[in-house]
Amino acid sequence: MYDAADTDKQGEPSDTDDRNCWGRVTKLALVAGALALLAVEPVSAQSTGSAFCDTDMADTIRNLFTLIQFGGPLVGGLVALGATVTIPLIRRADTKKELKSMRVQGVLWGVIVAPLATTILQFLLTSVVAGGSSCSF
Repeated sequence: MYDAADTDKQGEPSDTDDRNCWGRVTKLALVAGALALLAVEPVSAQSTGSAFCDTDMADTIRNLFTLIQFGGPLVGGLVALGATVTIPLIRRADTKKELKSMRVQGVLWGVIVAPLATTILQFLLTSVVAGGSSCSF
């Protein structure tokens, strides 16, 4: 019934089986407790409603949206325009290659990614965050 590895010097079963059993029970209890907390929290968060719109967090999110919407294309366009104007003035080929890469990255991140990121964040906040749909992000 017991292997030779599972017995002590006296021939009795070792305590490792009992420890493994309690270790499994402890892990199971921790997982069940964590799931209970996670399953309850979203339900309690649903009750905030429009009170979220008046918080400092909502103001911070609005400011972040404004910064991304207007600052991203402004900085990206400025970098792209500066690189485009500087390319004819530079003689070294490796520097020109870096400036062309900088121009492409300015257009890509400033004109494409920044407006797309604000749209994705706006969707997440209105659809996922509790109380976000009642705010005008």
